[in-house]
Amino acid sequence: MRRVMVMLLVIILAAASLLMKSGSLLAERGLSEGVLKIITAPLYEGSSWGILVKDLESGEVISELNADKLFVPASTTKLFTMTAGLHTFGPDYRFQTPIYRRGKVDSQGTLYGDLILVASGDVTMGGRTTPDERIAYTNMDHTEAGMDGIFEAILTETDPLAGLNELARQVAASGIKYVKGDVIIDNRLFETITSPAGITRTPMIINDNIIDFIITPSKLGESASVDYRPRTITYQVEAEVNTVSSNKEPQIEIISPSEDRIIVRGEVPEGYQPVIRVYGVEDSDSFARTLLIEALERAGVKVEAAPSGINPSHKLPKSGTYKETERVALLVSPPYTELVKLILEVSHNLGANMTPLLIAVKNGKKTLEEGLAIERDIFRKMGIQTEAISISDGAGGDRSDLISPRAVVQLLSFMRKSPHFEYFYDALPILGVDGSLTHFAGPDNAARGKVFAKTGTLIWGNLLNDRPIMIAKGLAGYMTTAKGRELVFALYVNNTPMQTVDDLGRIGSDQGRICEVMYTNN
Repeated sequence: MRRVMVMLLVIILAAASLLMKSGSLLAERGLSEGVLKIITAPLYEGSSWGILVKDLESGEVISELNADKLFVPASTTKLFTMTAGLHTFGPDYRFQTPIYRRGKVDSQGTLYGDLILVASGDVTMGGRTTPDERIAYTNMDHTEAGMDGIFEAILTETDPLAGLNELARQVAASGIKYVKGDVIIDNRLFETITSPAGITRTPMIINDNIIDFIITPSKLGESASVDYRPRTITYQVEAEVNTVSSNKEPQIEIISPSEDRIIVRGEVPEGYQPVIRVYGVEDSDSFARTLLIEALERAGVKVEAAPSGINPSHKLPKSGTYKETERVALLVSPPYTELVKLILEVSHNLGANMTPLLIAVKNGKKTLEEGLAIERDIFRKMGIQTEAISISDGAGGDRSDLISPRAVVQLLSFMRKSPHFEYFYDALPILGVDGSLTHFAGPDNAARGKVFAKTGTLIWGNLLNDRPIMIAKGLAGYMTTAKGRELVFALYVNNTPMQTVDDLGRIGSDQGRICEVMYTNN
């Protein structure tokens, strides 16, 4: 009996300690019971939370937890990147990609020389441009198509070769009918490098430098239909995909046993929606060169050089020697605000990672380090303590990226007063409505449609236990509450072991629920 009484006393003391701890958090940090219930759930037992919520008008801190601690920010880093981008380029900037001729054109339309496309770092190269000069995107971008079992990617309806086709049309309109020379891509705009996450930052991009495979199931036991875009002679595509029972999940593998051969194999369930999977192009310049030659052929311009093969960059003239009188085509991008929207809405990693390099170029530089140094100066002028954070890329995938909730809120507060705010705000995903926030809140969440914020997700493999671990899940942005208060906030949770990939949706929904609590209580 005495042992039982002792055990009961221990349990009571432990419960009292937990209540005291919870009460302390409630009193000292302003965390509501609703938020506390979410962040202390068993799923987050080993996790770290960082929270900062402020009233934009009064500056009052409403909720705070570990606001000065450093967290892995994942793609919320893009808030910093695109703030620097808007500051550097302004909302109306347009990328211009020219084609020059090197040599004379005779009366028959024969060019005795080369055509040279000078890459400008245009991320979309006309391949997402709509008739009203916007950049098309879907809520799950094709660049995320390899994330099996999470959400299926959806292709835009735009033609990824539209920009090259327009350039080829202009070349033909200039009077050139035959190129008795070569076609070359000039990619010397900035230093081409590959990020630790495997993303190659290059000035020459067509269709995000990936090939989309569209796999459509047929009848049970029959071969599935496999189509791909952009079409090119560069690759020989072989398909070995079967249609299986509807109670199975898609299993697709794409391999390339040689430089010119791609094999798509696996299985898709009967009655399933078309499955999108992608293959990354390793040599973007040679890929673009082949696609341009093929576009020229479609426009009626014959090219003597073979379309396949390596981009002959050794034939390029000295940089800066192109003459306007030799320009035969020019592709102009939509305004810069459209690129900002693409990058923030769907968390476009390639565009974000290119931004520091494009900032460097705009300031007469060429390297990632130089671009990030310019960004640092921009942030310091905004009053952000850059010494207390770490950023080594544009997308948030570098292992050294570490940012505090306070620094994020400082950035967002500054942008609220910026002349570029309307473009920045308009580019943010809306909770439960579009972009990367589509699945964070259902119709029953009172904050649905009221929160404009950037997400961040970073998952690594937990090989020991054969399951994933959520390194970072972040959400940062703005909301107008049920009582009309305008809030700015940053939420982070780091290091959450997951049992299954379904926990990814749970963590995102929990952050959506925190937003609902903030929306309802303030």
